[in-house]
Amino acid sequence: MMQAIQTGPRALRRTLFAGASGLAVALSLGAGVAAAQTPPQDPQADQVDEVVVTGFRSSLASALNIKRSETDMVDAISAEDIADFPDLNLAESIQRIPGVSIDRDAGEGRSLTVRGLSADFTRTRINGMEAQATTGGTDSSGGANRGRGFDFNIFASELFNNIRVRKTQAASIEEGSLGATIDLQTTRPFDYDGFRAAASAQYGYNDLSETWDPRFAALISDTFMDGKFGVLASLAYSERNLFEEGFSSVRWERATQQNGGFCSPVGVAPQTPSNNGTTGANAANCATGVPRLPNTPDNVAAYQTANQADVFIPRLPRYGRLVHEQERTGFTGSVQFRPTDRTTVSYDLLYSNLDSTRQENFLEALSFSRNRDNGGQPQITVLEAEVENGALVYGRFNNVDIRTEQRFDHLKTEYTQHGLTLDHEFSDRFRMRGYIGRAVSDFDNDVQTTVTLDVQNAQGFSWDFRGNPDTPLIDWGFDVADPANWQWRDVSLGTTVASMSAPRSEIRIRPQGVENTFESAQLDFSYDLNDRFTLLFGGNWKTYESDAYEFRRGLGSDGELLVPGLPGGVTVADISTLLTGYGRGLVPSGSATSWVIPDLNAIADLFDIYCNCDTGVPGGDFRLYTIENGSSRGGNRFVKEEDAAYYIQADFDLDLMGFRTRGNVGVRQVNTKLYAEGYSSTGGGTLVYGTNEYDDTLPSMNLAIDLTDDLVFRFGAAKVMARPSINSSLSGANFLVPTTSLAFAASGHTASIGNVELEPYRAKTIDLSLEWYFAPESLLSFAWFTKDIDTYLQLRRQFYTYAELTALNPVAFAPELCTNNALCSGPTDQVQLTQAVNTPGGDLTGFEISYQQPFTFLPGFWSDFGVLLNYTKVESDIAYCLSVDCDPANPAGFIVNDMVGLSPTAYNGTLYYEGDRFSARVSAAYRDAYLQQVPGRNNNALEGKQETLTVDASASYELSDSVILTFEALNLTDAENHQWVGDDDRQSTSVYHHTGRQYFVGARYRF
Repeated sequence: MMQAIQTGPRALRRTLFAGASGLAVALSLGAGVAAAQTPPQDPQADQVDEVVVTGFRSSLASALNIKRSETDMVDAISAEDIADFPDLNLAESIQRIPGVSIDRDAGEGRSLTVRGLSADFTRTRINGMEAQATTGGTDSSGGANRGRGFDFNIFASELFNNIRVRKTQAASIEEGSLGATIDLQTTRPFDYDGFRAAASAQYGYNDLSETWDPRFAALISDTFMDGKFGVLASLAYSERNLFEEGFSSVRWERATQQNGGFCSPVGVAPQTPSNNGTTGANAANCATGVPRLPNTPDNVAAYQTANQADVFIPRLPRYGRLVHEQERTGFTGSVQFRPTDRTTVSYDLLYSNLDSTRQENFLEALSFSRNRDNGGQPQITVLEAEVENGALVYGRFNNVDIRTEQRFDHLKTEYTQHGLTLDHEFSDRFRMRGYIGRAVSDFDNDVQTTVTLDVQNAQGFSWDFRGNPDTPLIDWGFDVADPANWQWRDVSLGTTVASMSAPRSEIRIRPQGVENTFESAQLDFSYDLNDRFTLLFGGNWKTYESDAYEFRRGLGSDGELLVPGLPGGVTVADISTLLTGYGRGLVPSGSATSWVIPDLNAIADLFDIYCNCDTGVPGGDFRLYTIENGSSRGGNRFVKEEDAAYYIQADFDLDLMGFRTRGNVGVRQVNTKLYAEGYSSTGGGTLVYGTNEYDDTLPSMNLAIDLTDDLVFRFGAAKVMARPSINSSLSGANFLVPTTSLAFAASGHTASIGNVELEPYRAKTIDLSLEWYFAPESLLSFAWFTKDIDTYLQLRRQFYTYAELTALNPVAFAPELCTNNALCSGPTDQVQLTQAVNTPGGDLTGFEISYQQPFTFLPGFWSDFGVLLNYTKVESDIAYCLSVDCDPANPAGFIVNDMVGLSPTAYNGTLYYEGDRFSARVSAAYRDAYLQQVPGRNNNALEGKQETLTVDASASYELSDSVILTFEALNLTDAENHQWVGDDDRQSTSVYHHTGRQYFVGARYRF
């Protein structure tokens, strides 16, 4: 059934579960709760040879037993394994598993990659139910999550007592993953024998922001009625305040992209034609009124060096400090009832609230990303220039517009999941499990406001990447710390926005959000045919809804540029403040470490910008619009998916030729129905919708053969599928919703089309592994895997003439849209179309090596040490389509490169010491560089992220059987978020931010 987009405030269309915001409690499993404890020994008791393993080693041994007993290829983390790793959140706990890497936002793990496959290919279940948790992030980390990926930073790791990463597929496991299925299990009262309680408290310090933050966790559980009834509650609460500082460029593009590039010296013709076809007096590409430089050899050489067609420049070179403040509250509750020995009923509640703010303060040069009409490159004259490897690494310029901006976001995610499970044995041979559940992830970015101050035509601006490719030396050409040098440029400076010279001050107000809802029902049966064969069969039904909204201030593209003038007596000093202490240990000597930033609170109070009204003064219309504003229409969309599946599977445990052989073979049949709707930005905001339906037959087989008592060989083969993404995780471009957009500009025209008829990702997989359990608590294993991906999805950017666009969609790209726009000269104008398409895919192959062992074979003190090591190597050859038709018969229309999100090499290592009272660990996680977009934006072939190495450490001291003192040190390498654009040879830095080191001291108490 179609559900129309509603345009009222989001607060008026909350679901039933929005009331959970009143839940002000959260409880969590304290570190060490699940540790096996050694009971006091009777001194008269006889000595035994058995060694009782406790603490961290106990949790490792438990995880190893889970891995060994599974038929499929599974890696696990047990409760203490999570609680005692030095991790801020769930993602950073899971990254210790072989083949798992993470992406971070603001220095904290957010999403996972498993065996080179990103979050869109990985499915997450909580307490057996597929779920999705969504939040917002910085633009460079994907912004608001409007896709299928799971944001693990919603949850504290203490809320869970078991994690399993399932790397092979079985018919009984829900479809939807090419990479892995991640099962998260919260604690239940029947996990313990009777009463259990624990609590922990920590205080953390960040060495960049120099702030202290608390972190608490507690758990209480008990059983009653002779173990037939149990109740558990757990709570976790943490605060996090930090700085994120560094350089960014908002991508790089060709110097000649904006109207032919820079303004040339007197008498020098432009090196490339102006995009708007200007001839005659303005053929030099200079904006009207710009004083051109004299025709001297130095000026001509500088211009010709900088304005080459194959030279790239930073679009928006800037320094930035982002101030993050975060509160995370989590609660789990569980009630279990066992009326008979054959029946167990379990109710599970999971609630998490991530409430955060982010203040972004940037000092930036605007002109390099703008065209002639917006005070861009045609107003800039080049004084000095130097090029290395296709990038303008040094330049000094006149007539550069400078901006200081402050953006403030309030971001809140409420995640609520209810689940009811019934386990029942009809007989010793026939069993059933039924499940019904609902999960809602409600993300609101209810405040997203940006205000700016500007300086027009700064002289002597320069950047210098020589010797500083990631953090350039920037000279702004004036004292950026003096408010007298800055301007509030309101609409009164010109009769219309169009007549104003850039830059113009802005007040951007863009609230947005997305609500994702899963409703699931599942029924599984198992019947023991005999001691060796078990028949499994069942089915499941689920619906997935993703409902997104976006508001923007004003109507039309000029709405945010209409700002009121300052009242009499009010100066820039009254609506600004000073940022100080920037760049400690990061930027080169001579860089600005203080600059004026707008004071958003002062501006908001002065103009009442949140009134959602027209204040009656010029530029004072602060009303918010959804589909009425063409710029916000694309952010209002609704997707509903209904999936129905049934399966049959045979499990067996046989003795074949003297080898114990466990395994399963089965098939899963799946039907997917999709409905998607949204508003096109073309054609007056027309509501468009589309449907799609497809079926998949997914056979699978898994074998585990005990070659010896200590050697296990595993084999897995399956056909798998993952449903299409909704949006691009980096660019935000639309995949599924069949909306259109169109924008004419002097610098180039762009358009987009969504594609509801996309086929899912499909692949055939083979997995092999050999596991040697050569000593107690020890493992040496090798796993090899390959995935033949025969259906892939990508964003294709291809140039069409406007006439060709009209032929594709005569309504969305009607001829009159061009003829009625002064920037479109006719049907032969070139338009870059962005569209999601299915492509042939390619192969992905890799291997994992894992080693784990306590050093009990060493003498004395050394026998308390142990190690965990794993290494993953992955290769892929994905065909990315460049041509219009994406025809596999036309090899010239494709390029082959790594899969987006795939790191060719990753490793993790932990060295630990586990003594009678003192324990310590140090862990390292490395992820190789990887691609983020192919092809890249702004005429770049590639976009990617550089390698990262993070090192964490922890230590604890047991004062008594109940009290443990703890210390943790996170991100000791102060790893940077380092992103780039370019190609295989030129990798120009687009983001280089760091967040500092984090330290925690605290204590745990267990009852």
